[in-house]
Amino acid sequence: MTIASEKTQAPIIYPDCDGNPMSDNTKQFRWIVTIKENLEILFADRDDIFVAGDLLWYPQEGDNKLRQAPDVMVAIGRPKGDRGSYKQWEEENIAPQVVFEILSPGNRLKEMAKKLKFYDQYGVEEYYIFDPDRLDFHGWLRDETGGLSVIDSPETWTSPRLGIRFDLQDDQFTIYRPDGQRFLTPTELAKQAEAERQRADNAEQRVRELEARLRQLGQDVDE
Repeated sequence: MTIASEKTQAPIIYPDCDGNPMSDNTKQFRWIVTIKENLEILFADRDDIFVAGDLLWYPQEGDNKLRQAPDVMVAIGRPKGDRGSYKQWEEENIAPQVVFEILSPGNRLKEMAKKLKFYDQYGVEEYYIFDPDRLDFHGWLRDETGGLSVIDSPETWTSPRLGIRFDLQDDQFTIYRPDGQRFLTPTELAKQAEAERQRADNAEQRVRELEARLRQLGQDVDE
């Protein structure tokens, strides 16, 4: 008698790394970190907005070859938290709505065309590409036909989803928050935080000095 054995299918592994570097040079890396960190700060009070940099996104369960790792991506409607990768079927099937790619000299036209096709097919609503070496900025927006269409004037464009404004003029590319403050580099953010801390310390010192002066004059500062 032959006993039939059941074949068990091995679980599919979705790697957290594709083996590619996050960036090719310091300029590209600085822009990736600047955009990612400023978006994190902008949406710090929103528990339903997930921002990530260089995170593998798998849009379909069962296919671990179908993936992209946007330099920066924003998923609105998904909670913050650490992830090894973004498996869309585990994220209520919500695709990242906004993605950014920062170009380096090593990027090829064919590679970028494949990324555009991927983002178009799998539901990205806003796609932005910035080349810091050539100061070129391009964007695509999902239109009423359901596909990504080129944004005609990206150099003066405001993101519908994020509310941030892009400005490319006088050989300088700047991104502004909805309140008008520009995106700062990590170094500038650190200096700003230190300056604010110093101002707070100085204000506290002035209060202590005033209280001491009032006591010298015989007044009760606790009244």
